[in-house]
Amino acid sequence: MTSERSVPDSANPDVVLVGGGIMSATLAQLLQVVAPEWSVAVFESGSAVAGESSGPWNNAGTGHAALCELNYTPAGPDGRVDPTKAITINEQFQVSRQFWSHLVRAGMTGSPKEFISPVPHLSFVTGEDGRSYMRNRHAALAAQPLFEGLEYTDSPSEMADWLPLMMEGRDPEQVVAATRSAAGTDVNFGALTRLMLDDAATRGVNVHVNQRVDALEKESDGRWKVTVRDTVTGDRVTMRTRFVFVGAGGGALPLLQKAGIPEIRGFGGFPVSGMFLRSRSPELVGRHQAKVYGQAAVGAPPMSVPHLDLRLIDGEYSVLFGPYAGFSPKFLKAGSLFDLPRSVKPGNLGSMLGVARTELALTKYLIGELVQSRAARHRTLQGFVPTAEQADWDMVTAGQRVQVIKQDPNTNKGVLQFGTELIVGGDGSIAGLLGASPGASTAVSAMLTLLQRCFPQHVDAWRPLLQTAIPSYGHSLNDEPALLAQVRADTMQTLELNG
Repeated sequence: MTSERSVPDSANPDVVLVGGGIMSATLAQLLQVVAPEWSVAVFESGSAVAGESSGPWNNAGTGHAALCELNYTPAGPDGRVDPTKAITINEQFQVSRQFWSHLVRAGMTGSPKEFISPVPHLSFVTGEDGRSYMRNRHAALAAQPLFEGLEYTDSPSEMADWLPLMMEGRDPEQVVAATRSAAGTDVNFGALTRLMLDDAATRGVNVHVNQRVDALEKESDGRWKVTVRDTVTGDRVTMRTRFVFVGAGGGALPLLQKAGIPEIRGFGGFPVSGMFLRSRSPELVGRHQAKVYGQAAVGAPPMSVPHLDLRLIDGEYSVLFGPYAGFSPKFLKAGSLFDLPRSVKPGNLGSMLGVARTELALTKYLIGELVQSRAARHRTLQGFVPTAEQADWDMVTAGQRVQVIKQDPNTNKGVLQFGTELIVGGDGSIAGLLGASPGASTAVSAMLTLLQRCFPQHVDAWRPLLQTAIPSYGHSLNDEPALLAQVRADTMQTLELNG
């Protein structure tokens, strides 16, 4: 028999964070910096935090800084490469590194080696067109202070030094080119999330697992009524709070729809699953000490960019290659097969149908991925690792990604967006995050934006505290090389990234 009760008013939290992933963990720690007197409660539906998109096997862990991801540096019709998006993402990752450094210095996380390690980031292309693009990309990025030290080569012998595993057995006549940055990292966002929430719990934040937020209802006094269900016993509890953040990954869209805020109208979600080939062979790992991103096939979406990544997870090194996309209507790995159909509402039906009509290339790509044989997947791997043997690789299922579908204000048609979107209710009492990459890597910037949009009346008072934790707050590192040098030296030392 289940029961339902209400939390006494004196025990109601000031802030409710839905989801136990990197976004909620980041916001919980930012609130510890600027408003430690506020009471905060975190509700995670799974049996442990960081079980979905923040889990280390559920994401690439690249520490997205646009050092190697070619989809952040598009080329125009004249071949010139636009570095704008890459600069923005790199700036955002530098903000994350500064905040993590602050947490390490303040004793709010364990050793940085538990969640971040230095790994070179490389971009790799083949063919004359690829080499021309890579030269232009290098010229565009190397001129930016944030990308200082980015190296270029189209010499097969030099690339054999950089990427021995990828160059062995390759056709010597094949045109190849690459860039390399020694400033790259591998990040275990699952470990980082757990460290942050464990610390938050010691400072008074109530972190609950096996607790699913089923409903959000705005009350006449401006507070939110939050209904939480125990996923083990079925018991329900209701509480009231001044502010709700929905950081539930793929579960964010349906919950924001239940909240009934007009700002969510027109938004939909398109779920995509992914798989990676993984090798734990010490010989292969020893010969691939890098993260390498290539180019997506013609007509394929940005999510399909192939990459061969060195990973360090729970003290063990491995190499992952992928992604191989799949389709499931679930919005979370532990979600329901009815997640997608239930998310279709009168307010977003037009957007969803519009994307169904315009994204035929994506549909074709997903169907092709779904019907691929193991041999076909292995041939794709051999495009990166010519000597790869099937016996050295096993398949890992990654996390669900729900790509944002939104309404274009100019055309009123639905468009598919391969990024993240912060949704803020009109009075700032509720916010949620939709979308995927670069996601976790830019969590601190996303949550700083949330603080500015939801608590504008506090920002001036909070600014000195935020500048202490994040020295570049309010500045552009790419425009201030001296500050960039200072920040870079500090974070490398604090996060132990000097080798």
